Amino acid sequence: MASIRKRTLPSGETRWLVDYKDGAGGRRAKMFIAKRDADAYLVKVRAEVSAGTHVADSQSVTVAEAADLWVASGQRDQLEETTIRQRRQHADLHIKPLIGETKLSRLTAPAVQTFVDRLLETRSRPMARRVLTSLKGLLGEAQRRGLIGHNPAAVSRVPKRRSEGGDDQRAPIPSKDHLRGMISKSSELWPLVRRNTSGNTVTCCWRPLVVTAVFTGMRASELRGLTWSHVDLEQGVIRVRQRADRYGKLGSPKSKAGRRDIPLAPMVINTLREWKLACPVTQQELVFPSERGQILLHSNLYNQCFMALLVACHLKSDEVPSAYNFHSLRHAAASLFIEQGWSPKKIQTVMGHSSIQVTFDIYGHLFPDQENDAKAMAQIEARLFAVPPT
Repeated sequence: MASIRKRTLPSGETRWLVDYKDGAGGRRAKMFIAKRDADAYLVKVRAEVSAGTHVADSQSVTVAEAADLWVASGQRDQLEETTIRQRRQHADLHIKPLIGETKLSRLTAPAVQTFVDRLLETRSRPMARRVLTSLKGLLGEAQRRGLIGHNPAAVSRVPKRRSEGGDDQRAPIPSKDHLRGMISKSSELWPLVRRNTSGNTVTCCWRPLVVTAVFTGMRASELRGLTWSHVDLEQGVIRVRQRADRYGKLGSPKSKAGRRDIPLAPMVINTLREWKLACPVTQQELVFPSERGQILLHSNLYNQCFMALLVACHLKSDEVPSAYNFHSLRHAAASLFIEQGWSPKKIQTVMGHSSIQVTFDIYGHLFPDQENDAKAMAQIEARLFAVPPT
C-alpha cells in the first residue's frame, strides 16, 4: 500500500510524507513541502514499482559512480582503447564536474537539458553533442543494470545552429578535375620504387593508397589496417574485415555494417597488382605499411601523403587552406557510385553505413531525381490551370 500523510515538524512547519513499499517489499518514505509534489511522486512511484523499475533515493548511485561502471563495462567487453579513452575523458572532464554528485534517481529530463545548456556555455557545440551521446550511453548502461528506471537523457539534444543546416555545411566533395589531378600528380610525386639520397632502394605506398581510397571509399582506418589476405585481385574485390585504431592496433570494424565487400575498378586492380610486387613483406601482411613495416600513423597519412598531394595540386597553400580532408576521398567515391546509378541500398552496403538513413543524411542531395521533379512540377501547373468541371 502507498499513501500520503500530512506531518507537522517540531518547528511547526508542514510536510507531506509519501509512504510506500518498493518492489522488494521494503518500506520507503519521502517528504515534500507541497502536496502537489507528493501527489506527483506517488503516481511516479506506483508506476515504477508496478513496472519493476523503481529505485529509491537511498539506494541510488550517483552519476559519477554510474560513469565509473560504464567505463569498467567497456573494459570488460574489450572495447577498443580509443573508445575506452573517450569514455573516460568525457566522464572525467565533462560529466562528473557538472552533475557527478547528482543521484540517478533525481536526474530528470529537464536536469539533463540544463546540463546540456551548461556544456554549451563552456564547450564547443560538436563537443557538447559528443558528451551528451556519452551521457545517454552511460545512463543506458545504468538502466540495464537496474540502477535507474528510465533514461532521462533520451529526449535531450544539442540543437543545431541555423548555419549548420545550410548547403555550405554539406560534405566537401572533390570535383572530377581535382580527382584526376590528384591521381595524376601522385604518380609524379611517389614512384613505387626509387633510390633515396643514400642510394638505397625504397618503396612508397602513397599512390596506390590514394587510388584505392578514391575508388573504394574506404575509411583511413580501414586502409591502414588492410592486409593482402583481404585483397582478391582475381575476383576484383576488397573484403573489409578489420581496421587500425589511432594507436596502431588492429581490430574489427566499429559496426557490423563495416564488414563488407567492395568491388574494384580496373585501375585499382592494376595499381595494387603492380604495388604488390614492390610492397615490402611485413609480419602483418599490410597492404600499405610504413617505411618501417608497421601500421601507418594516421598523422603521417594525412600530412606526408594527403596534405602534400593537395599542395602539389595547388589545392592548398599557406594563404589558402583546403576545403578537403582525407575523408573527402570517401565522399568522392560515394558521389561516383551515385552517378553510376547504384541504388541507395547498395551504396549503404559498400560504404559500410549502419543504416540507409545515414546514407540519405550524408548523400541524399546527390541522388538524381530530375525527371520525377519535372513531372511533378508539370502536374502542379496543370492542376493550377485546370478548368473545373461544370
